[in-house]
Amino acid sequence: MTIKSEHEIQTEILLALSRHDCTVCRSNAGKIKTDDGRRIMLFPRGWPDITGFEHHSGKMILIEVKNERGKLRDDQKRFAKFIKQYPVLYGVCRSVDDALKIIGGK
Repeated sequence: MTIKSEHEIQTEILLALSRHDCTVCRSNAGKIKTDDGRRIMLFPRGWPDITGFEHHSGKMILIEVKNERGKLRDDQKRFAKFIKQYPVLYGVCRSVDDALKIIGGK
């Protein structure tokens, strides 16, 4: 059996959540360098792959996507520990089903 890439899983989750009363997008973390040499900070390291919100509750959604072999890096573990103190819909997802459980969908 072929293991899905995190990118494939992420795309499936984005589409599924969009059909379940959510607005979500891919979150790029780290820094980029512009053509004119400036450095721009995107999301901080450790920030989850998907960021968005649930329409009916207004709650923020943050999802870290991993395939079946993927493991959290130390910065992702620190972020998970930090964000769990807030009323945010957060989790590590390896499938659409995992993501739907986070928002209480089926």
